[in-house]
Amino acid sequence: MPDNNRLLSMAMIAFGAIFCLIYPLAVIWPSGWAWHEGSPAANNYYMMIVGVYATLGVCLIRAARNPAANASLIWFTVWSSLVHAGIMAFQSLQHEMHQGHLLGDVPALVLVAVVLGYLMKRQGAVA
Repeated sequence: MPDNNRLLSMAMIAFGAIFCLIYPLAVIWPSGWAWHEGSPAANNYYMMIVGVYATLGVCLIRAARNPAANASLIWFTVWSSLVHAGIMAFQSLQHEMHQGHLLGDVPALVLVAVVLGYLMKRQGAVA
């Protein structure tokens, strides 16, 4: 079984890669990943989110080489994912047409936060 540092690195690489794939996820399953009608590129706000998450994804992948030296980035990912998921969950409940997010990006972000937070706490790194 891999040690905790290796598990953390693997999780960072996996989540980083998924963050880089937000655009294709919205193409494949728009009701779970996009907040507008039409193609993902049809919405400027969505493209900004794609850019931010792709950048975070690349940073997580690069930081996976030395998680201890990148604790702030990892904790930012944990807390920002929880905040983002909470806001999206609230908004999804306000609009019936967005309830697909309760099965798509909302639980995905909670999963990111729970896994990375758990592995960081096992490392002894507190937020």
